[in-house]
Parts: sequence; C-alpha cells; structure tokens
Amino acid sequence: MMPRAFPTSGWIEVICGCMFSGKTEELLRRCNRARYAKLQVALFKPSVDVRYAVDDVVSHSDNRLPCIPVAHAPDILKHCGDARVVGIDEAQFFGPSLVDVANRLADDGRQVIIAGLDQDFRGVPFEPIPDLLAVAEYVTKTLAVCMVCGAPANRSQRLVHRESRVLIGASDTYEARCRAHWDPESFDSQQEELPLRTE
Repeated sequence: MMPRAFPTSGWIEVICGCMFSGKTEELLRRCNRARYAKLQVALFKPSVDVRYAVDDVVSHSDNRLPCIPVAHAPDILKHCGDARVVGIDEAQFFGPSLVDVANRLADDGRQVIIAGLDQDFRGVPFEPIPDLLAVAEYVTKTLAVCMVCGAPANRSQRLVHRESRVLIGASDTYEARCRAHWDPESFDSQQEELPLRTE
C-alpha cells in the first residue's frame, strides 16, 4: 500500500449537469469554502477553454478563481503540489485518463472536486463523467432552467450546426432545455454560419 500524503482518507466529488446549470459556480463555492478553512487548493481547467479567461476558472455569472490550465489530465499530477483540495473544471474535455488521475489524488488523501457535462449535445453520456460517477463518493446533479418554458432543464441544446462533439461556447452556442423542448437536430438558422472554435 502506498503511503498517503495526507493522514485522512481522500475522496472524489462530482458535480455534473447540462450547460448553464451552475456546475462551475458550485465548484468555485466548494473551493472557496476550503480556502476559508485555510486548506491549500489547486484549481485546474483544460487549456483549450479560453472563453472567459486563460488562467482563471470563470462561471457564466462571472465568479472566478485563479487556476492552472493544463492540456492533459496527467499534467494535473505534476502541478497540484501540496494542495489538500484539487478542483477540476470542464472534466469532459480531459478524456478517460482523468479517472485514473482522480483516483490517484483521492488515494493520496486529497479531496477531489470535479465539474463537467454529463451529456453531450446529442444526449449521449459524455466521458469521462459516467466513469467518474461510478468511483465518486459524492455526486451532485445540477439542473438549469429551460430557455423555452422555464421547467427544470437537464439537456444542452446546441444552437449551431456543427458535427464536432466538442464545440466550446457559451450562450451564443448553447441553451439549457428541458426534455420536452430539447431537439438535437434543430439549430438556429441565423447562427449556422458563425465562425466558431471546434478544437
């Protein structure tokens, strides 16, 4: 058995849901709570996500904390140092290797807080979130408000026609929708020709 960096047992918390459901907001709240308790926090996001800032995790409501942008999940292990709490935003952009990284951090005695989309725009489970849900000690499913009717929403409606599964965007590209008003084959015709990042 490997020695732990911290004397207490670690764990994994997953915050998942659709676009605009408050996932990042909740991640930032938990990281701030840990900081108030004087715990060292390391916050990470994928380096491809530069929608609001390069080296901050930023919620859609403009709450933010400094972070370390990394290209690949294993890079997190190189940069978390002595942090007792490790926060990871936009988990769906890291791929399956994030599961091993999260388990290693938790096995090391750290609190790991991960936020990400649980479904892509077609309603298909978005890896690695399903596998993270299976190994997490705590799971929070967040809901948004349907932009059509105001009902609880758990789907991300893509407004632009792009085949790529990954399309980084915000309110110009997506809306939150309920089950009744979500249609993965319907796009906003005025937006279809916009130049958007697809990496």
